[in-house]
Amino acid sequence: MINITVVIVTYNTPEKIILDCLKSIDKNVKILIIENSENFFHKKIILSQFQNVEILCTGSNLGYGAGNNFGINAVKTDYVLILNPDVICHDNFFTNINKIIGDNNNFSIIGCQYMHDKIFMPAGFFDKSKNKEFRKKFENNQINELHKVDWVTGCSMLINLKKFENKKIFDENFFLYFEEFDLCKSLIRKDENVYTSKMLKIHHLGFKSSFEDDSLKKKKLNRVREWHWMWSTFYFYKKNNNYFYALYMVIGKFIKAFIKIIFYSITFQKNQKEKYKYRFLGILNAILGKSSYYRDDTK
Repeated sequence: MINITVVIVTYNTPEKIILDCLKSIDKNVKILIIENSENFFHKKIILSQFQNVEILCTGSNLGYGAGNNFGINAVKTDYVLILNPDVICHDNFFTNINKIIGDNNNFSIIGCQYMHDKIFMPAGFFDKSKNKEFRKKFENNQINELHKVDWVTGCSMLINLKKFENKKIFDENFFLYFEEFDLCKSLIRKDENVYTSKMLKIHHLGFKSSFEDDSLKKKKLNRVREWHWMWSTFYFYKKNNNYFYALYMVIGKFIKAFIKIIFYSITFQKNQKEKYKYRFLGILNAILGKSSYYRDDTK
C-alpha cells in the first residue's frame, strides 16, 4: 500500500461523486487530487475527512492526459493508480492490488474491469480478429485472472512507473479521449506488458466526472465531448498510422455529420443538429491539422 499513489483528476466534480470515490479507497494509500482549474471547491470537507489526501490545482483545464501527467510528476511511489472521480473501487480492490504486485511486477499497465457494465469492454486488442476472439472469451468468463491484452480503458488503471523513462506518460496533444489507447499502443510497440485483471473490479458511473445539473453547463460539456471525440479519433489514427489512413477512417463520419446537420436543421431538431455540428467541426479541425484547442467558455 505504501508504494502506491492514487491520482484523481477532477474538473468541477460534484461533491458526492468525489466523496464516494474517496471512501472506496484504502486509507493507507496516498491520494493526489488534481483539480484542472484554479480552485478546488470541496477542499475543506475532503481534507477534514481524509488524512491521506493531498490536493493540487493546475490553474487551468489541462484535460485528461496533461492533468494526469501533472499528478504523476508529483508522485514519489513506484506505482500509480489512475482513477476517474466517478469510479468506485470494489471492497477487496486494494488487497488484490497488493497480491498482483507481489506476484508479478513485470508489467507496465494493468487495467481494471467493471462490476456491473456489460456493454463496454474494459480491454481488448487493436487487431479486429483478435479482439473479436477476446470479446467472446471475456463474455464467457474464459480469460485468466491476469490476461495480456493490447489496450485497457483509462478510467482506472495501475501504472508501473519503473517501466517509464520519465513521468510525462500521456501525449498532451490529446485533450479528451484516446489518450490511454495511444499510451497502450506505444507500449505494445516496445513489447511491454499490458494486462487486464478480473481481480480489480470497479463501478464506473460513466460521464459523471464533471456532471452538472444545470442544462446550459451540460450543453457546453456535450459540445466539448462531441468535438474532441472526433478530433482525437483522427489524431490517434494519424499519429499511429498516417494522415491518409486517418482520413479513410473518419471520412464516412465526416460526410454523415454534414448530412445530419442539414437534415436536423430542416426538421428543427436543435439538439441533434448541435451534436453533429460539433462532431463535424472536430473532424474538420483535425483534418486541417489544428490542435485540440476547443473549449466551450460560453457564459
